[in-house]
Amino acid sequence: MVEQPTAQQHNRDLDLAAVHRGEVRDLTDVDLAGADLAGAKLAGCDLSRANLTGANLAGADLTGAIVRANLRGADLTGAQLSNADFRGADCRGALLLDVAGVQVSFAGGFLAGATLSKSTLTLSDFRGTDLRGANLVEAMLQQADLSNANLSGADLLRANLEESSLVGAVGAGANLSQANLLCATLDERAIAGAVLDGACLTGTGLER
Repeated sequence: MVEQPTAQQHNRDLDLAAVHRGEVRDLTDVDLAGADLAGAKLAGCDLSRANLTGANLAGADLTGAIVRANLRGADLTGAQLSNADFRGADCRGALLLDVAGVQVSFAGGFLAGATLSKSTLTLSDFRGTDLRGANLVEAMLQQADLSNANLSGADLLRANLEESSLVGAVGAGANLSQANLLCATLDERAIAGAVLDGACLTGTGLER
């Protein structure tokens, strides 16, 4: 019986230069933990179940990519994420500083302790996402869907949540100071126990 190569054996043969150039489209199940993929052209790639723990993806183009992967502690600073699929991804402790994208889906994902400050993620999907303790300072989240997300202890100082949905979200201990919640859809649960100093609640029905 011929022994089949393991995923780890296959990954040793993976040409990272070709990955950088965007020549490898199928990256499912690969082990790229700690890999240097800064600036990589990964638009449209399938990274389902990939191990990207601690990987450097700063400045990478992940437009339209499937990134339902392990990204714990990964660095995605400045990455392009429009229409990327991070549903269910483990991004705990990841660095997503200054990422940009529209209609990015993090639904059901794990972003506890992640840094998303100064990110631009308009029209994005965070339904049911674990954002406990995440840094979302000055994040641009207009028209985003954060329904049923867990924002406990998250820092949303000066975040822009205009016309976003936070129905059913848990905001206990969250910092929403000076946040823009103009015409956002939310309920008392979303702001119960949250710090709202200087926040704009106009059009929410929960003006204080």
